Amino acid sequence: MKHYEYFNTLLPQLIGEKEGAIAPQITPSAAFGYASAQEAEAIFAGEAAKPLYARMGNPTGAKLETVLAKMEGGFGAVATSSGMAAIAMVLTGLLESGDEVLCVGGFFGGTYALMNETMPRFGIEGIFCDVDDFETMERVLQRGVKMVLCESVGNPNLKLPDIRRIALLCDRYNALFVVDNTATPLIVQPLKMGADLVVYSTTKIICGHSAALGGAVVFRGLKAEGEKLLDPKFSALHPLLKKGKGALMAVLKKRVMRDFGMSANAFASFLTLLGLETLPLRTKRVNESVEKLVALLYDAGLEVRHPSLENHEHHLRYEALFPDGCGPVVTIECGTRERAFAFLNGSKLMIQTANIGDNRTLGLHMASTIYRDFDEEGKKRLGITPGLVRLSIGLESPVALAEDMLAAWKSALS
Repeated sequence: MKHYEYFNTLLPQLIGEKEGAIAPQITPSAAFGYASAQEAEAIFAGEAAKPLYARMGNPTGAKLETVLAKMEGGFGAVATSSGMAAIAMVLTGLLESGDEVLCVGGFFGGTYALMNETMPRFGIEGIFCDVDDFETMERVLQRGVKMVLCESVGNPNLKLPDIRRIALLCDRYNALFVVDNTATPLIVQPLKMGADLVVYSTTKIICGHSAALGGAVVFRGLKAEGEKLLDPKFSALHPLLKKGKGALMAVLKKRVMRDFGMSANAFASFLTLLGLETLPLRTKRVNESVEKLVALLYDAGLEVRHPSLENHEHHLRYEALFPDGCGPVVTIECGTRERAFAFLNGSKLMIQTANIGDNRTLGLHMASTIYRDFDEEGKKRLGITPGLVRLSIGLESPVALAEDMLAAWKSALS
């Protein structure tokens, strides 16, 4: 847990100011004045680090980007309007029509729909494989696939990828490895494990208070030797790579943000910065509470699913690679839609909402909400059953939560 102490110092010190206003400043302007025609030219050329136009980012967002890059050990970051905008930015900035994306493991409903329904309309196909199907991963990568996408923890199927092993495969075949780390900020640091880009829905755990919609892409710097982006299959990007170590910033901003405008607004970035100050404390608390709550529910006979339990297929991987936990998500199999509804409605502490990572404990029936429009094959692939309830554990007492959920379960059985 020592790294939490590091972040407990780093994040408040990075975010707060020591002179004047202590809190981060909000710059809500849509446009910015240039001191001269020469300065305007330099700004548009990327030679002067000053605001260009709010669609390309604003000073409050730039502050958030700096903090996230430092937190993640990346070279830079781009703040976006939502987590889905962050994923869309990576896909549309780095891929072309005719490309394929290898999608590994379980996926949040929005990401699955994007890869299974929306991106194919623009000529980018998703190929799906299980988190442990390394044979398929290697076979697909041998075809020249440019990108692999996975979640650090499958939401909601709670499968755990071996990020380092997947990263090695991506390096071997010059594929970009993108990890959605929304569920595990601070716990998992994908760039240090070999990923090339990390995406976040900052709306979730990073923010913590459900008051700000946002996302981010954090990226590594280009390598002086052995840079996979210099592979001929990325030739469309090569003119932009001349920008040097930070070229991925130019790719994301000039190829995507300039043209699609998925930029973060200043107030949302400000609220996200406030949430970041307490992220280490909240992360430690939630992950300790999850293990305690899961054990209490399991011992009481509920069909609860979480990698901390010995009956989970990735329990050993959890112990080896996720020593600090794997985020707030827990699932309960209620057997039927009716029993799931009764369980959720019987709780006095849970908030029913389509979000995770809040300071409060959240719950949702999956099949009738986020995944209601998916076909049976898609639901099976993602582990969605008629009775599945997803929980996102908050800051409350795990004992109080267990008592509340057991009472709700008792009422659901009656």
